[in-house]
Amino acid sequence: MPELNVQERTSLQLPITDAASLSATEVLERLGSGPEGLSDEEAAARLAALGPNAVRTHRANGWAVLGRQFASPILILLLITAGLSLFLGDATNSIVIGVILLVSVGLGFTNEFRAERASEALHSRVTHRAVVLRRGPAGGTAGTTREVDVTALVPGDVVHLSLGAIIPADLRLLSTKNLLCDESILTGESLPAAKDPAPVRAGSALADLSSCVFMGTVIQSGGCTGVVVATGGRAEFGRIALGLGERQPQTEFQLGLKRFSFLLLQVAVVLTSLIFLANLLLQRPLLESLLFSLAIAVGITPQLLPAVVSTSLATGTRQLAKRKVLVKRLVCIEDLGDMDILVTDKTGTLTEGRISFTGALPLTPETSDGGLLTLGLLATEADYTEAKLTSAGQNPLDAALWESPGAADFDPARFERLDLIDFDHQRRRTTVLVREPGGPAQLVTKGAPEDVLALCGPTPPAVQAMLDEQFDAGSRVVAVATRAAAGLRALTAADERGLTLAGFLIFLDRPKANAMASLDELEALGITVKIATGDNAKVAERVCVEVGVISGGTLTGADVEAMSDAELTDAARTATIFARVSPEQKARIITLLRQSGGAVGFMGDGVNDALALHKADIGISVDSATDVAKDAADVVLLDKDLGVLAEGVREGRRIFANTIKYVLMGTSSNFGNMFSAATASVVLSFLPMLPGQILLNNLLYDSGQLAIPGDRVDNEQLRAPSHWNIAFIRRFMFLFGPISSLFDFATFALMLFVFNAVPGEFRAGWFIESIATQTLIIFAIRTRRVPFLRSRPSVGLLAASLGVVAVGIYLPLSPLAGVLGFDPLPVPFFLALLGMIVVYLVLVEGAKAWFFARDAQQVPAGPILVRRRPENHHIARRAFRFSAPVPVAAPRHRRLLAGRSARA
Repeated sequence: MPELNVQERTSLQLPITDAASLSATEVLERLGSGPEGLSDEEAAARLAALGPNAVRTHRANGWAVLGRQFASPILILLLITAGLSLFLGDATNSIVIGVILLVSVGLGFTNEFRAERASEALHSRVTHRAVVLRRGPAGGTAGTTREVDVTALVPGDVVHLSLGAIIPADLRLLSTKNLLCDESILTGESLPAAKDPAPVRAGSALADLSSCVFMGTVIQSGGCTGVVVATGGRAEFGRIALGLGERQPQTEFQLGLKRFSFLLLQVAVVLTSLIFLANLLLQRPLLESLLFSLAIAVGITPQLLPAVVSTSLATGTRQLAKRKVLVKRLVCIEDLGDMDILVTDKTGTLTEGRISFTGALPLTPETSDGGLLTLGLLATEADYTEAKLTSAGQNPLDAALWESPGAADFDPARFERLDLIDFDHQRRRTTVLVREPGGPAQLVTKGAPEDVLALCGPTPPAVQAMLDEQFDAGSRVVAVATRAAAGLRALTAADERGLTLAGFLIFLDRPKANAMASLDELEALGITVKIATGDNAKVAERVCVEVGVISGGTLTGADVEAMSDAELTDAARTATIFARVSPEQKARIITLLRQSGGAVGFMGDGVNDALALHKADIGISVDSATDVAKDAADVVLLDKDLGVLAEGVREGRRIFANTIKYVLMGTSSNFGNMFSAATASVVLSFLPMLPGQILLNNLLYDSGQLAIPGDRVDNEQLRAPSHWNIAFIRRFMFLFGPISSLFDFATFALMLFVFNAVPGEFRAGWFIESIATQTLIIFAIRTRRVPFLRSRPSVGLLAASLGVVAVGIYLPLSPLAGVLGFDPLPVPFFLALLGMIVVYLVLVEGAKAWFFARDAQQVPAGPILVRRRPENHHIARRAFRFSAPVPVAAPRHRRLLAGRSARA
């Protein structure tokens, strides 16, 4: 192969329409490649010249993040007002406002940019792999298969793809096996497109691109080998994606935050408009009235709510990444914590996921153990000459066969494969047509015992007893059957008939040592675990017994098929195991569980799991999963372990709990303080606090709350999902807001009637009291325990809160007091302040105990309150819908706690 220079490599991209009009040989020549693929050195050089095979990178854009900080209408108004103040000669106030706004923007930028960086790091860890042919050192001719990251693919690479693979680049097909591709992402067509490597005839229209496959489409059946003709943004899908841009729709979690902020903004607009008009009627200066009104608006709206949420999510992603849990989008963390039903396969979750071949059980006198193993090796989709060298692209059962000691005696040269029908999840078997040189053709079928036995006539009782014995022992069993096929040169599904059972291949996948502990963790989190597997029901039940699961019943695929939706809904609630279920049946079960009120997570890693992953509220896959499964999932686990998943659920609930802490702070303290300011501005002959002082107060308060994302959460708050409840937040605001205002009014009376305070002293006194009460109340709000001292806050939150109070007390006493508009305060004030803070916290604790007791009484006993979710959840990528709670029956306990059953 001739050596190419950099310019030649850069121009190697071949439009797919051109590739379709050329023969496979001509395409390979144009790309400087061959059937054996590229050498490692040439592939590396092309990658350096052309860049990675990616449409766009998930890089944090600092300028975009900074621009979003200035998108707030209130901030824009305040910037304009500060400019007007400077223009009218009030330089001190304008500088104070300007500095405060810059610090506020800086805090928001820093936290949001860190969240973007966290998201970028997550994307870099979720990878897809492809099986390619690569030649070794320069001068080598034979290509060998290996797995590489799809971003490392370059034009000229020869790629092997099988059932369920996502096409990683635009390819010109070299060979196919019953290939059908789902191209709906590009064409909108629901039916799969048949593909064939034959080129379009010269002079014909190029609308027919059946000899090519497109990046982003999915192999629905069969397999293929193709040569990469275009990568990244130069592929058809890449060009469309770059042209349209990529703006993911907001989840309902994000929309809920937006609606909540908008609600407070509406309250702020009404309140500040009334304040502005009232101050004008009191004949106060226009600019002073405008600044004060806008400062009230800023004070009542949770400016740093997006920053707090971003910080919470970014902190959570870093913690989860340490625990081997990656989320596609930051907001999916909250979705993970929302889950209360988990449907999962058993392989790799309850079992080790390392399938080993343990032996062969031949059933005919002429078939030996070695002969049955040979038949099993023949009925694999892999190339016989390569399967002994690599397991790349093979399913776990086939890989276990090829890795067994007996496979070393298999001689590929003895057999010629004439045709093959690939495995699919409807037939659940693989069929090959083979012959020895000069001998007659033989048909060999390997697959699920139930499906293979159905092709062999009546099953003798002794054979069924042998099969049941293996299932009862927890073994995975594959049946092998054959028949003579003299004169047959090609296979169809109709040829799978009249077979003779040759025997069973026995595999074992042992239960995980930590499966029992992981299931206990999920149960402690209020999550009901159900098993959906394509395996035999007895095998699944045996595994569940070994890990201590008390089954609520088993449904087979045949049972599911025979049930109506209403019947299946009732049965699925109590059933623990769904065995021998098809991909469509898994998706149906997930859909009905969701419609019955559950927040359903589905964990799977195979091609047959993709549909169910799309239907679930939260799709969970693993890093070793098929590409289509990883793309359908919201969360990717680097370790397929239910214990790791439990950590993710716990973290999601912790993040939501900490977000709600800030929301409750904003709707109580902020509302109360700003209502107090509004009332005082009308009653007093002077403004109770200058605009700059209000902004400074708000900035100090919010800065302290940025430590909330790292706060501890009480264990009882993690035992069940928590949901958005606007009515709950409203009730909280109308109870605790007036309590805050009550102590503000007490401070006003203290300053006016006890200390005869002048405006500067009044403002300093209220500034300190306001900072102290609205900051320290976090220790009461952060927990439902009474007294709050029973719950230990994080060191960060404790330090930040006390630090903010210390700064708030220091500023009116500092050399900056005059610039900020404060006058010195008498010492007795601080003694009175200490007493008021103590009384305030005691009153809040009493109100909290009453509020949560009353709130708990409004929740019906017994049923679990969950939400219905939209059917198009994964189409729009929306986390959840805000709607009325729907009561459903409480899930059955999965297992009896150790020791409790003995006493019962």
